[in-house]
Amino acid sequence: MLNMLTLLQGMSTGDGLAVGLAIVGGGLSVLGAGIGIGLIGGRMTEAMARQPEEAQTIQTGAIVLAVFIEGVALFGLVIAGFIRGGL
Repeated sequence: MLNMLTLLQGMSTGDGLAVGLAIVGGGLSVLGAGIGIGLIGGRMTEAMARQPEEAQTIQTGAIVLAVFIEGVALFGLVIAGFIRGGL
């Protein structure tokens, strides 16, 4: 927290706005990924309960989708870091 305040104090108004929006964008990226993976897990559980014989196929597909969502969230955090001037 102290590091963030030090970073914001040395910037002009436009820079502070960019940093703030980058932080909000990174947070939304992670929040969206959490919601997406939660939905995948819930739907996977429902599908496996309806068709237990296809559980392995359903689980594999859900894991692949979760990996793609995590990749998008990581990409969003990296872009937010570049906008902020970090990394």
